[in-house]
Amino acid sequence: MKLTATLPILASVATIANAAPLEKRAGTSYNGGNTANDVVNKICAPVTLIFARGSTESGNMGSSVGPALAKALISQLGASGVAIQGVDYEATIASNANMGSGGGPVMASLAKQALSQCPNTKIAISGYSQGGTVTHYAVKSAGLSPDSVSSAVLFGDPLLRQSVGSLPASKVKEFCASGDGVCEGGTFSISAAHLSYASNGDTTAGAQFIAQQAGTSSGSASTTGSTPTTSTPATTSTQPAASTSAAAAASTPKTTKPWWHWW
Repeated sequence: MKLTATLPILASVATIANAAPLEKRAGTSYNGGNTANDVVNKICAPVTLIFARGSTESGNMGSSVGPALAKALISQLGASGVAIQGVDYEATIASNANMGSGGGPVMASLAKQALSQCPNTKIAISGYSQGGTVTHYAVKSAGLSPDSVSSAVLFGDPLLRQSVGSLPASKVKEFCASGDGVCEGGTFSISAAHLSYASNGDTTAGAQFIAQQAGTSSGSASTTGSTPTTSTPATTSTQPAASTSAAAAASTPKTTKPWWHWW
């Protein structure tokens, strides 16, 4: 008799648990490597960074800009203040021809998953080089609502002179180092400047911008080597100098091959 009376209670508890799952709030598990899967692992934090790596980089975060940005953001907000997630997509030389269509839907899906699991998190999307086109595609063509995005931070973006879908310019930060032909001229010009973002201070400034946009920092982000992107050429035609010198960039041979012929 006692067992029979207990069963309806257990069933009710199970129903409530299934209907209203608790958010997992353990902070990032990212350890600085080339892969981060906090969204996949259902980790919630005030800010969620979703990053798309550049061509031929390993893991889902890459080995340069992604880890540097994640570490800077953790330094800014603390491990409990951020969740880090890389975008799994085919980041090959040939996949540049996809114009972000290979990774954009993945980024959009991860952002929606993060918001579903953690409704109060602020979504920051970011990409380096080919990862920049992924970020553009996620908002422009993959159904990621601009209202769902707190900030977008791009490094060496081949689509620098295009808006990030319908994201307001105030939510976007572009870093284009002086002498980086990929973002300055849309060419396949892999110079020292294009490889400088992880070490020239831009990832720190990018993390500051993300924190500021999320309302978790009262300080203003540095503008070294960057300018907020808009769809108007007048705003983006002049690129500010970055910490990498023009002489260092010039020391690396460049091609004049259009960036859409990268493969």
